Amino acid sequence: MSDAMWHTRRWLGRTALAAGLVFMAGSAFAQAPFPNRPIRLVSGFAPGGATDVVARLIAQSLSDTLGQSVVVDNKPGAAGNIAADFVARQPADGHTLYLANATLAMPSMFPKITFDVKKDLVPVSMIASGPSVLAVNPKLPVRSVRELIAYAQQNPGKLDFGSGGIGNITHMSMELFNYMAKVDIKHVPYKGGAPSTTAAVAGEVQVLMAAAAGTMAHIKAGTLVPLGVSGRARTQALPDVPTIAEAGVAGYEATSWYGVVTAAGTPKAVVDRIDQAIRAGIKRPEVREKMLSQGMDPMEMGSEEFGRFLQTEIDKWAQIIARANIRAE
Repeated sequence: MSDAMWHTRRWLGRTALAAGLVFMAGSAFAQAPFPNRPIRLVSGFAPGGATDVVARLIAQSLSDTLGQSVVVDNKPGAAGNIAADFVARQPADGHTLYLANATLAMPSMFPKITFDVKKDLVPVSMIASGPSVLAVNPKLPVRSVRELIAYAQQNPGKLDFGSGGIGNITHMSMELFNYMAKVDIKHVPYKGGAPSTTAAVAGEVQVLMAAAAGTMAHIKAGTLVPLGVSGRARTQALPDVPTIAEAGVAGYEATSWYGVVTAAGTPKAVVDRIDQAIRAGIKRPEVREKMLSQGMDPMEMGSEEFGRFLQTEIDKWAQIIARANIRAE
């Protein structure tokens, strides 16, 4: 055998060995167990609000089920779009999750949105749904939805309502109320449900639309007066408070919801693992009890069903946004 042939065979052998090692390393990486490091659960709203309450409940149960720490990371602003965009840009490995709410289904309101809900994110699991509560500061001389409508009509431009931010479900729910009740209560946005609730209690705004989860303590303390709930039916947490529809605005309904999404391209096996862990958490009696006490109905909806639900919500809110000509610049 010539020296040239011997060197060629030796080179080919080394190349094959190197290629095999690369393949084995790649396969090992692709099959790495999930999770293999702490998980970040991103919330698009300030600590203390309804979304944050759900995030911390789910973070604890996820951590217990998956055996890894789950850290809640609050990134408030732009009605949750800052947080959603952040998650959409992370590696598609399931280690960064977004605790979404109904605002995710309103992309048509945000002309400058920097991500595509349907292309850049994948639904993982629906967690809960629940109504918002229409409430007022106790100093406002109204104690029912009909009285609020009459007061707003008799005092145009004198009432303000607080919400969790422009494009937030609480903002949209109140805009729908304005439209259907034929009143003009002015919007004052805050960076999350907790700051808007604090503002209503302090009297900075007279009217509040907020998730039930973030208002229960103030309602029980008498620092907020509930007038109606935004869902189709009354909530177990406030059984004596009528729906807005039965209290005077026929046909009114606007329900909030909470679910987990992650970056598009995340392997289905990882998505399914997270979904199963979330479902296991929702089944825990202490988690269900906490959700129900906060005015939320626990849900068990996997990735595909959640995806269909999200598309239905996008279509519904697009019609309302166009009809009311709402844009969040």
